[in-house]
This record gives sequence, C-alpha cells and structure tokens, in this order.
Amino acid sequence: MGTPAVRALFIIDVQNDFTEGGALGVDGGAAVAGAVTQYLRANPGAYEVVFASRDWHNATGDNGGHFAVTDAPDFVITWPAHCVAGTPGADYHPALDTSLVDIHVRKGQGVPAYSIFEGTTDDGETVLQKLDALGVTDVDVVGIATDYCVRASALDALGAHRRVRVLTDLVTGVAPESSESALTELIDAGVGVVASNGE
Repeated sequence: MGTPAVRALFIIDVQNDFTEGGALGVDGGAAVAGAVTQYLRANPGAYEVVFASRDWHNATGDNGGHFAVTDAPDFVITWPAHCVAGTPGADYHPALDTSLVDIHVRKGQGVPAYSIFEGTTDDGETVLQKLDALGVTDVDVVGIATDYCVRASALDALGAHRRVRVLTDLVTGVAPESSESALTELIDAGVGVVASNGE
C-alpha cells in the first residue's frame, strides 16, 4: 500500500489590483475569487491545508526592477506599481473568503516574485518548509494569473517533487494566447490541467 495523499491548495494572488478595476486588473479575476470560495465551501475536507499568496511590494523604489519607474512598463519584465504593501490594492479580493485559508504567504517584498515559493509565511517560513513539515504530496493551483504567477507556482511545485494540478475553471490569465501557451507548457512538464470537477 502506498502512502496516503496529503493535499494542499495554492490560491495565487487573488488581490484587488489583479481583478477588474485594479492596477493590473485581469478579466475574470473577480469571478475566480468567488468561484474559489464556492469550490472550497462545496468541498470541505478536500485539502489538508490551504495556502494563499499575495504580492506585497515596497512602496518606494522599483522593487528590484519589477516596477517601471522611469520608463513605460513593458508588461513582461516591468509593470506599473501594484499590490503595494498595506494598500487596498494588495488586499485579497472581497469575494475570496479568507477564513478558508490556513497559511498566508507574502512575496515580492523589494524584489520581483511570481511563484508562491518565492514568498514567506506569516511566521517567516518558506512554502517548501511548510509542505515538508505537513507531508504534502499533492498540490492544486488556482488563482491569478494563469500565464504568470499560476504558471510559476505550478512549475515550482512540480520541481519540489509534488504531484500538481491546475484547475482550469478557477484560474484566469492576462491574455488568451499566453495563457494557452502556459497551460500547454505545464501539461508538457507533467502538470495535470483539469477542471475542478476532475474532468
């Protein structure tokens, strides 16, 4: 008999600045926030632990070249200021029920950061340390944006030797083409790309 699976959910960057009306608003972001809440409420006990990440950038400086300060943003490497620590834009979207979250992760504090693995928990540990301590074997990834932080987080989870799935009805991306390319890349890498009902 094999070891029982221990499952974690990663909710990636469901923040006001990444949803409609935010500094880097993504179409469908608010819907994803509500859908993730509905999914967790409908599936109590599906995960031993639920993580949620947030960009948490410094208000001053360019955050390691992440913020476009002197030139226009290229929307690849440099971006408009977003998710500045302590501002409403950095808050979780109100449709995400944060009472369902066990571990909160902040990333991008002065440096570019896309993957949840680049952040730290409220008690200063890394996500990998938490996964190891909890014996997590399987990770599902949802949130924003498919083609950036969801992609990076899923690839890093795979690199950490977990079984990984991205739930396609609980993510949304910056652009259709780059999101489709990201999902293809994830499939090729060995990530499961399925709807939240497993189909």
